[in-house]
Amino acid sequence: MRWVKNPVLCNYYLTYRCNAKCGFCDIWERPSPLIKPEDVSRNLKDLKVLGVKVIDFTGGEPLLHPQLPEFLREAKSLGFITTVTTNGLLYPKKSKDLAGLIDMLHFSLDAAEASIHDEMRGVSCFDKVIASIQLAKELGEQPDIIFTAFDDNLDQLERVYTEITVPNRLVLIINPAFQYNGIGDELNPQTLDQLETWAGKPGVYLNRAFLELRRNGGNQISDPVCKAASTTIVISPENKLMLPCYHLGIEEFPIDGKLYGLWNSEKINALKSMEGRYEACQGCTINCYMQPSFAVNINKYFWRALGSTWKYNRMKGTWKELIRV
Repeated sequence: MRWVKNPVLCNYYLTYRCNAKCGFCDIWERPSPLIKPEDVSRNLKDLKVLGVKVIDFTGGEPLLHPQLPEFLREAKSLGFITTVTTNGLLYPKKSKDLAGLIDMLHFSLDAAEASIHDEMRGVSCFDKVIASIQLAKELGEQPDIIFTAFDDNLDQLERVYTEITVPNRLVLIINPAFQYNGIGDELNPQTLDQLETWAGKPGVYLNRAFLELRRNGGNQISDPVCKAASTTIVISPENKLMLPCYHLGIEEFPIDGKLYGLWNSEKINALKSMEGRYEACQGCTINCYMQPSFAVNINKYFWRALGSTWKYNRMKGTWKELIRV
């Protein structure tokens, strides 16, 4: 049963450019402009009217956009929850400009050993993440650590928790790896079982519904759990609406300052009606679309996700906004 009809999240791609070369991502390989400020301003107003609650300014590396603080400031003035995930390379230079503007600031860290993390990210950035943690804390921020879990880095998880997140009083977000377009990896059953033991630990966020979805073979096009097209508005650096999601990207539509009308148009509604049913949707486990999908449909995944979602929003202090969703 669908209980939230409006979109709840906007994945706003400021650029596909990135200063890292992660082996489990191909976004950085795409040519890309930087999003234009005037387009962001117009689109944020329409996103508010459409009922979106969370703006994820993403990329690529979102800190590569010089006007990110301006975008965040406008989003906050409109009442959005803001989130940014960064590899940390630019944060030491930009930390003061970003202070107080990001509700959910995430630093990517996939190992407790610099050599392992840097190899996964394709550049030397471990030391920058550690420095970024200290800078963020000095500025009164409450950053999170996102650990992307693979079969072959699971041995690093305990050390990231005990040596980095717990001493710094940070939330550890465990992001189970997924596969798309031949990129990335799926997790074996043993890894899923090991991750399950982490979901209840203090200061850890792991959505148990992610694990159940994988055990059930991912999204099934005959009875789709994915509601990406209707829950998540995806905007490209070229100021185009992407449907049904970024990773599948079957169609793109120029927004031209008319996001509200475009989103409610007949052609977009037709694509929404096919969400989770395309051939490429079979077996999909992409976390960034499943998270909002679990939140709007009352089914077994909704109940499986509820405890961990509530736990995270309570730790971050965003539970009041969650209730209003």
